[in-house]
Amino acid sequence: MIKNNQCSHEAENSAGMRELCISTVPIFNHLEADEMNEIVNTTNSVKYSRGDTIYRAGDKSVGLQIVHRGRLKIYRLSETGKEQLVRILGPGDFTGELSLFSESVHDAYAEAMESVEICVMNREDFQQFLLKYPAISVKMLTEFSSRLLKTEKQTASLAMDTAETRIAMYLAEQVKEQQNKLVSLPMTRKDLASHLGTTPETVSRKLSEFEEAGWIEQRTQRKIKVLDLDALLTR
Repeated sequence: MIKNNQCSHEAENSAGMRELCISTVPIFNHLEADEMNEIVNTTNSVKYSRGDTIYRAGDKSVGLQIVHRGRLKIYRLSETGKEQLVRILGPGDFTGELSLFSESVHDAYAEAMESVEICVMNREDFQQFLLKYPAISVKMLTEFSSRLLKTEKQTASLAMDTAETRIAMYLAEQVKEQQNKLVSLPMTRKDLASHLGTTPETVSRKLSEFEEAGWIEQRTQRKIKVLDLDALLTR
């Protein structure tokens, strides 16, 4: 009896997790409760530990993968093996969306940055929901447009701005996103360097120079207090 109760409790927890997972995603959170439950019933939940590879370049996509808890990074590898960070996903973010429109393989890698819980929906189920609830398509196009804009801005910055400018702009973006001048870097300095197209040594050196100038204060490796945002942006 205890075992049966435990299994029932675990099933309830899993269903609750999947419901919370779906409700946090912008492309789904406008749906009515019964519509949401319909989608929840088609998803599966999967857990990964820090450092686990969720998928590799060349792997066939299993469908839409939605982050419920934790963070994962999407990155590509150059021919020389250098890692280029594409983006970091947190709760409510998703990956694998391109497979929903055509059978495809991943062109990047996904790795858990900490313990991660992911909700997975297969391609066929999602296509049915797109037909049944057209508003989901509009929401998804909005998300694609946002990602494209961010990619274009990052490409332009890598081509035109110095490493110093890219680091300063990144700190400014974090102040805006976190609405706090004491920012928590969402990634290690190694990953930050990859994201900004530079080296960890350059990131550390430039942050030290910013600190010496009185623009920032490095509390820890991941916490930085921005003291003079205007000076940082107009240095």
